[in-house]
Amino acid sequence: MSERKRKSAKLPEKSNDGKIVQQVAGQLPVDYAELLEGLKKRIREARVKASLSVNRELVRLYWEIGQEILRRQREGGWGAKVIDRLAQDLRREFPEMKGLSRSNLFYMRAFAEAYPNEQFVQQLAGLLPWWHNVIIFTRVKDPAAREWYIRACIEHGWSRAVLVHRIESDLYGRQGRALTNFDQALPAPQSDLARELVKDPYNLEFLDIAGEVSERELERSLLDHLKDFLLELGKGFAFVGNQYHLEVGDQDYYIDLLFYNYLLHAFIVIDLKTEPFKPEFAGKMGFYLAVVDDLLKQPDDQPSIGLILCRERNKVIVEYALRDSTRPMGVATYTLLPKNVQDVLPTPEQLQAELERSDAEDGEYTAKEGIPK
Repeated sequence: MSERKRKSAKLPEKSNDGKIVQQVAGQLPVDYAELLEGLKKRIREARVKASLSVNRELVRLYWEIGQEILRRQREGGWGAKVIDRLAQDLRREFPEMKGLSRSNLFYMRAFAEAYPNEQFVQQLAGLLPWWHNVIIFTRVKDPAAREWYIRACIEHGWSRAVLVHRIESDLYGRQGRALTNFDQALPAPQSDLARELVKDPYNLEFLDIAGEVSERELERSLLDHLKDFLLELGKGFAFVGNQYHLEVGDQDYYIDLLFYNYLLHAFIVIDLKTEPFKPEFAGKMGFYLAVVDDLLKQPDDQPSIGLILCRERNKVIVEYALRDSTRPMGVATYTLLPKNVQDVLPTPEQLQAELERSDAEDGEYTAKEGIPK
């Protein structure tokens, strides 16, 4: 073999342990893809951890600045003009930082006043982006509700828009408020979780319908807005079907909406009613649940749960109707748009202008820090 051919030929290489590595010229090692995927996973995890660490330090810094401003105002009588000057000097010294505006300094002060406990800031509030924190402590005044929204954001990864919607619809106040018989019909761990997942009322204003509506129209509208409805239902819901067919004793029955909840490991039967609750609704739901348990429930599933959604309900009547039922079910109301809302709904042109304005406002927040300029 000539010298030139010997240089161009790629011979099998030996690894450190003496094994031959089958690597032909121009090809990668057989385990290269596995190595690449492993490194990519490590890099992503490290970037997430670094991002969380940076965010936590930033939120902590803002809290410390707010604490210092609070202390000076209490001890030295600082006024708004001093904060104006402080914002100018800080921005002059740190021009690359976008969170040192006058308005954000006031947010820092309010943040420190809302959460005087530094440990709370480090362990909970610091896990959220700054602007999520601003939304919570400016829009929610009850300390328990603030903590609930913080924990919910951490658990579900809500965006700012979803967080605002949850607060405006008073999710904290509605959570677990449906009337149920879960305590008597389900074992303790299952009953507690089921009760947390139901609410009253359910906010169906996203359907954009007002006034009187038939049950079929309500069902059709919910299907058209299924993503929004799943968001309103909450954690763990998966859609199975509508007008779900059950054949019992050579007769046909149809469930309005059938879901499965992977947290409860149970089917959820939803019966839609556009009239006030009546005791016979509970009997019908008990029948549906018995059939679903016999025909659909798997050995590892928990007992199926029923949810009757009514336009109105009388608490005393519901409690009597559910008292002796052995099938777990709840009764809740729902809200639609007010009857006169269509007179004040924005036109498509107004909606487009509002979207453009919102996009412009979003540009005022840095992707890195998520705070106002």
